[in-house]
Amino acid sequence: MPNIENVIAQELGISPRQVAAVVALVDEGNTIPFIARYRKEATGGLDDVTLRDLDERLAYLRALEARKADVLRTIDEQGKLTDALRAKIEEATVMQRVEDLYKPYRKKRATRASKARDAGLEPLALLMIAQATTNGDPRALAAGYAKPGSAYDTPETVLAGARDIVAEALADDAEHVAALRAFTRRQGSLAAEATDPEERTVYDTYYGFAEPLTRIPNHRILAINRGEKEGKLRVHVRADADAAVALLEKRVVRHPSIFADQLRVAVADGYKRLVAPALERELRAELTERAQADAIRVFARNTESLLSQRPVRGARVIALDPGYRTGCKVAVLDEYGALLDHGTVFPTPPRSDVAGTKRALAGYVRKHRANVVVIGNGTGSRETEEVVVDFIAESGADVRYTIVNEAGASVYSASKLASEEYPDLDVTTRGAMSLGRRLQDPLAELVKIPPQSIGVGQYQHDLNAAALERALTGVVENVVNRVGVDLNTASPSLLGYVAGVSTAVARNIVAYREEHGAFTDRRQLKKVPKLGAKAYQNCAGFLRISGGKNPLDATSVHPESYDAARAVLARAGMKPEALARGGVPELAARLGDMGALAAELGVGAPTLADIIAELEKPGRDPRDDAPEVVFSRSVRDFDDLTVGMELTGTVRNVVDFGAFVDVGVKQDGLVHISKVADRFVRHPSEVVSVGDTVTVWVTAIDKDRGKISLTMVKGKA
Repeated sequence: MPNIENVIAQELGISPRQVAAVVALVDEGNTIPFIARYRKEATGGLDDVTLRDLDERLAYLRALEARKADVLRTIDEQGKLTDALRAKIEEATVMQRVEDLYKPYRKKRATRASKARDAGLEPLALLMIAQATTNGDPRALAAGYAKPGSAYDTPETVLAGARDIVAEALADDAEHVAALRAFTRRQGSLAAEATDPEERTVYDTYYGFAEPLTRIPNHRILAINRGEKEGKLRVHVRADADAAVALLEKRVVRHPSIFADQLRVAVADGYKRLVAPALERELRAELTERAQADAIRVFARNTESLLSQRPVRGARVIALDPGYRTGCKVAVLDEYGALLDHGTVFPTPPRSDVAGTKRALAGYVRKHRANVVVIGNGTGSRETEEVVVDFIAESGADVRYTIVNEAGASVYSASKLASEEYPDLDVTTRGAMSLGRRLQDPLAELVKIPPQSIGVGQYQHDLNAAALERALTGVVENVVNRVGVDLNTASPSLLGYVAGVSTAVARNIVAYREEHGAFTDRRQLKKVPKLGAKAYQNCAGFLRISGGKNPLDATSVHPESYDAARAVLARAGMKPEALARGGVPELAARLGDMGALAAELGVGAPTLADIIAELEKPGRDPRDDAPEVVFSRSVRDFDDLTVGMELTGTVRNVVDFGAFVDVGVKQDGLVHISKVADRFVRHPSEVVSVGDTVTVWVTAIDKDRGKISLTMVKGKA
């Protein structure tokens, strides 16, 4: 039986010691963010991505071992477990192999083969399989099994029944199935055809389509699946049936026998009736699983980039949620996201009250000292943007504007959470507030929205919901814990993603804060109901307190390392109070031999390095390294675009086949993967991430279809 830790170590390219350490930490109840940040000595510095991969494989391999045990017990209870079969099951490395080996012993519904067995034809079928009889007439042998008045009353029907038993036995044979599976994977293709060839649909590309299973890209698999689901495509796995039957014949028909012809018929029937349909289902599921896993990885990567966008600090925002008939909802926010004012303006048809909108904007700027206008990119965005641009130009106000992606704003505004946060506001005002706040602090606002709804993936509604939620939750946790959370201002939504903090505990933290006032010491967390010792260990380092009793509480230094941090500061002649004045620049240079200091303090070198980095720049936000938000663009309409035009835009989404870039018109432009760089790239994410500011050139404009083609390589059309 393979050792789980060795298997994972080999797969991830790390040492068994590292795997064993992580397994022990996970089993003790430690979270992945905590292990990644505060147990680097034990893990050898494994990052959160590797740790989550390890945790996922650990769960799979443990489930595999549990399934093996169940299968072995079941077969043993039937009295059919041999040493050879036990060895094969114990050596299996994937669940499919275990199920293949278990298939002959699984209880089946009534089949043609089971009816033939019930009629006493199994001995004849075993004679066929044994291929030992070289003399005689098969019909004569079969006549001895015929039963008048039954379904098997002639030599021909008896032979047919025996062949049914043989066909099922072949289909249940793990080794035969494995060989045919490998053959089909290698030689087969995914084929699609139109259910109605006369109907024009978005799936025209896949009418009469076929591509080898080994080469078909993941996004095409998902597109074909969706076309099938919508009833526009018929899809199947195409394989060379004659070659597959010949392969199986070669494995089965090995000796001269009077049953050779019967065996060949059984082989062909077993493949076409039993094996081929099962393999088609299995391989299509395998393709879908592969494609979904890739799409989930892309979604997770994009979500991480989106959540890691730089906050726009100090912005007093006029947030506009455009619309036509019901007007454009307005929410005015102070620099901390608090609502100062709200209302409705009508810059768009049918009212087109441009003058009234400009007067309202001027009033908001004057009354609330607003300095940024945020416009949602949905319906009416272009017309609203034109009015805002004209207002800024005509008024001379010191105001900038930008467009934000409003994906998910309506989901949040109508949610139970939004109604709890702002019970006195209507849905549309909450939506406008969400747009403004996602500029001020994308992370704090977007965690309120289900990650599936924020619009940075592909085919998200076709993906395995549980797997997608698990992956995206992990990404959000990683970002939240990397950035850190202000214990006295964080919402329950944000707190719920902190390592060790459940949704219920997050609510309890806020309730404690409301009842007892602001936290002044991290140790007060121990008084929060249901926040036990293990939860405190996991979460304490990620929850920050500004202006509290202990300056170290405002840093990412874990309470378990406070003594070491104080000793480091003392060695440099400083006190913790220096942290409140911006930290201790170049602290490392004052400390001498780091190895000796780590040994003296009884901490590992990685922990010491992290402590020093945090004391030099306490509470530093890693999002400050992200690109700045792009404000104010001149292009606002398709008519403003020309082929060859150079533009600056913001990457809104990255998918397998390219990147979508917001260049200031309603429709994002597509940079195909072949045009994201002047070199070959396997995936656009090697070059760009969601939120990046990029320079692009227009290569084609299709006004009828509302499509813009772009390139990031000048001159590459």
